Amino acid sequence: MAIFKHLFLVLSLVPLVLSYPFFPPTCYSKVLSMARDLTQMAADLKRGHETSYCMAHMPDLYLDVHNACVMYKMRTYISLVEVLRDRRCAYTREVMKLGYTLRQLFIFMSEKCHGDLVFTIYDCAVLERYPGY
Repeated sequence: MAIFKHLFLVLSLVPLVLSYPFFPPTCYSKVLSMARDLTQMAADLKRGHETSYCMAHMPDLYLDVHNACVMYKMRTYISLVEVLRDRRCAYTREVMKLGYTLRQLFIFMSEKCHGDLVFTIYDCAVLERYPGY
């Protein structure tokens, strides 16, 4: 009976071990994927049926984590999203998620990954020209 318990334990753990990612995401890869997701999310909100009305005046959001101006751009965009509260679409789940995730990325970049990130350029005009994804 003990052999069956050990066999069951081994057979139940093998799929867990094989499905686990071999390399955990680094701070850089986490920031890079979050920035891409946020750029796409903001573009989708500008085109969305429910949110295009109040997101039309918002600037395009392009987050290049290699640009030193990205922190300023994120602070500005967070404050613009917070001002949307007096408009109807500010209370939609997507807009609230955009603001929350943007704040999360800002904290992640400024506090958690502060020593791991290297800004290679300092050109704020590049962030204003939205190259798209």
